[in-house]
Amino acid sequence: MKRDLALILLSVVLLAVGWLGVSGLPLLIALVPLLIMSREAEDSRRGWWGLFFKAALTFVLWNAATIWWIWNATPVGPIAATLFSTFYNMVAFMLYHTVSKKAPKALAYTTLVAAWIATEYWYMNGDFSWPWLTLGNGFSHDIWAVQWYEWTGVLGGSLWVLVVNLLLFEAYETRTKRKLTTAFIGILLPIVVSLLMWVGYQEPAAGKVKVSAIQPNIDCYEKFANTDEYQIQNIFELLEEVPEGVDFILLPETAMPGYYWEPSLSEMIHDEEAALWQQVREKLREKHPEAMLLTGANTRRYYAPGLESETARQIGRGGYGAYDNFNTAVGLDTTSRVQLHHKGKLVIGVENTPTWVFRLMDFLVIDLGGVVGQIGMGKHGSAFDHRGVKIGPAICYEGVYGEFFGDHVRRGAELMAILTNDGWWGDTPGYKHLFTLSRLRAIEHRRSVIRSANTGRSGFISARGEVSSTLGWEERGVLTEEVALNREKSFYTLHGDLLGRVATYLLLLCLLYYVAYRVKRRNYLVN
Repeated sequence: MKRDLALILLSVVLLAVGWLGVSGLPLLIALVPLLIMSREAEDSRRGWWGLFFKAALTFVLWNAATIWWIWNATPVGPIAATLFSTFYNMVAFMLYHTVSKKAPKALAYTTLVAAWIATEYWYMNGDFSWPWLTLGNGFSHDIWAVQWYEWTGVLGGSLWVLVVNLLLFEAYETRTKRKLTTAFIGILLPIVVSLLMWVGYQEPAAGKVKVSAIQPNIDCYEKFANTDEYQIQNIFELLEEVPEGVDFILLPETAMPGYYWEPSLSEMIHDEEAALWQQVREKLREKHPEAMLLTGANTRRYYAPGLESETARQIGRGGYGAYDNFNTAVGLDTTSRVQLHHKGKLVIGVENTPTWVFRLMDFLVIDLGGVVGQIGMGKHGSAFDHRGVKIGPAICYEGVYGEFFGDHVRRGAELMAILTNDGWWGDTPGYKHLFTLSRLRAIEHRRSVIRSANTGRSGFISARGEVSSTLGWEERGVLTEEVALNREKSFYTLHGDLLGRVATYLLLLCLLYYVAYRVKRRNYLVN
């Protein structure tokens, strides 16, 4: 028992460090302790359930070690995230364990790889989605080792982790030099390829633009508590600090206080454009006539009776129609043009409770971002056009999803902005890792990424994932840099999470083969 507990704790530590500001390379051996316990478990119901509880404890502790900080915003959050994340991990690992006891080793190994990547892919795209612990995300501090993400995305990192763990487990089991050499090749080959890509990377000759990122440093819990006047004054003061000649000015998610009706951004029920937006335009005309302002805002869209969306809220009880709230990125320049992007990846239990469980889970909904409950969901990425340059306006949580993030690029974005509000969790690993995940998005799509956070970490990231200037926790100010543009699209941008789709089909084939194998041996009912 003591040995099993030691193996569980070892696996937890090796799994967690990549999310705690340390290298993700320990992931390459993190599953070996679990594989050892699987091999040593009895081929019986008792052995199966014994391993089930050991594996479940491992994955629960992994979650606890890496997402505990969600507790600062809501006690429900880390519990729900742990339950769903652990469920998907257990599906993959226990499928492997079951097959390994009753079928050829090669089939068991293939099942583990296919099932793990497939379940990560399902978790990314399901109604309940929190893909924080996708194995490939653990390398966000090791960008020098994963430059090939431009081909595979983070699921390629998951594939690397799984294959190397299996190779190292084989080397441990057989104690042969050949197996150990194969394992080291599996570790080193992707790193060597990445380093060659790192050294050989050439910045595209598509020109540069000058960008300013503003970090207002407004307390996120006071932001939605009648402090509009102070927030507006703070924004205007920071706009004064933006140097002349910038092309884009970035403000964070929901930076503009209040709610505004689309498409003209009139405030609440007023017909004219809100006074705040008029003031912003005047400030741009006065100080930055060549610039576009990208900012976050809460907007509303009206639907006539009978045309409501699934997430719309009724206006009164007299058949006056309905409206959706949106978490929106707004592109504003000195002309009358307004460009809007609705956030397409919503935080479960905060901005999005799937409609089929909304009534059941309404009591769990928390205030995290200024918009509570079910809000409208954008269907795709966007690319705002300004003087012939296209910029992708991703909002906060969209930066966790490589394939969705790439939709901005597929629509023409030559550089990417992330407007976010990361202060809900306090000075914890949460906002820090969210920033480093943006480095992986930069590599996947080979786009410069500029983050404007309310507080947390704003900064500039190159297309190689390198970080230049930043503003840290509770710092207020303006950062300005020249940013390289890119019009070329990476393989991953064009094809997205291809590995996840292939893994799903491969898993189906593995399960069919397993059933056929058991039937052929006539012992498929034997425990």
